[in-house]
Amino acid sequence: MILWELFKMFFVVGLVSFGGGYAIMPVIELEVIKHGWMTSQEFTNIIAVAGMSPGPIAANSAILVGYNTAGITGAIISALGILLPSIILVLIVATCFLKLNHYPIVKSMFYGLRAIVTSLIFYAAIRFALSNNIISLHFTWHTLSLLLVFGLSLVALLKFNWHPAYIIVLSGLVGIALYS
Repeated sequence: MILWELFKMFFVVGLVSFGGGYAIMPVIELEVIKHGWMTSQEFTNIIAVAGMSPGPIAANSAILVGYNTAGITGAIISALGILLPSIILVLIVATCFLKLNHYPIVKSMFYGLRAIVTSLIFYAAIRFALSNNIISLHFTWHTLSLLLVFGLSLVALLKFNWHPAYIIVLSGLVGIALYS
């Protein structure tokens, strides 16, 4: 029964969610918590591991949630659930897109979806920051240092075009130095 619930939940999430992995993290989190499979903190830990692992974060998250919930079989079922809608939709869209792409309403629809995708990614980032106590109303040395690491990482990405892997390693080293 739990395997069917995992498959169904990830299939629906994969079917109705747009904008990539980070944009659908709030949807997955809501469903996982609603089903009682994980707490918000456990899911945040899953996102951290999934985000640093090779591959798409949505598939990685599904695999980790499935594994945490029902072992290897749960991981496989969850991966199939999150990936099948994309495979099916890409095949359908690929066959129709060239025929429909020139219509103004189709172009307008895709243009309108950009804003919601951006807001979902922003929402996921804020939720992640809140659940990890990066953003809080009480500014302690710890909070300020996390905000400083965030700010410097953002500057390194945007202004200096550093590779994200360098920033991840450097941030880990800073974390060891500051929080050990």
